[in-house]
Amino acid sequence: MCAKGRAQMLQPMHYATLGGGCFWCLEAVFQQIRGVLHVESGYSAGFTEDPTYQQVCAGVTGHAEVVNITYDPSEVTYRELLEVFFSIHDPTTLNRQGADVGTQYRSIILFHNEDQKEVAAEVIRHIDALGIYDRPIVTEVKPLEVFYRAEDYHQNFYLNNPGQGYCRAVIAPKVAHFRRTHLEKLAR
Repeated sequence: MCAKGRAQMLQPMHYATLGGGCFWCLEAVFQQIRGVLHVESGYSAGFTEDPTYQQVCAGVTGHAEVVNITYDPSEVTYRELLEVFFSIHDPTTLNRQGADVGTQYRSIILFHNEDQKEVAAEVIRHIDALGIYDRPIVTEVKPLEVFYRAEDYHQNFYLNNPGQGYCRAVIAPKVAHFRRTHLEKLAR
């Protein structure tokens, strides 16, 4: 008997690695996007091997708080992920997002291949040309060298701690803004 009707083509995995302030905020938004399969919080773009949260927060590792996103490109494109990324944080503030200050909170795109590098440059040029922001975008764009997964308690932080003060005051408004402005991208 042929299994033709039951066979599925597996899509190749695609990844995006982005930092724009606290990784809890980015994780909470990207987990809600149709086509996003997995979001993992972590650290990248620094010089310390296998850093801890305390080291990264102290600003002594050079790492940024980032999320590594696994997505299905037949459901959501890299460009669409970047459009969401630029709409949920301020890419014009150097080494800060709101009250979070330090290089660990910088706006950064860590590309996985040359196509992602080109798309990132195109999206930045497009946003700058539209004049959405009063200041120029300062988002760093560089190749991903290594991603260090953050400690377990950082994973799914918003989902696991919705009543926590930071979640209510900072993350919930970002999630609400995303949901209002990107309704068509919500997972069903």
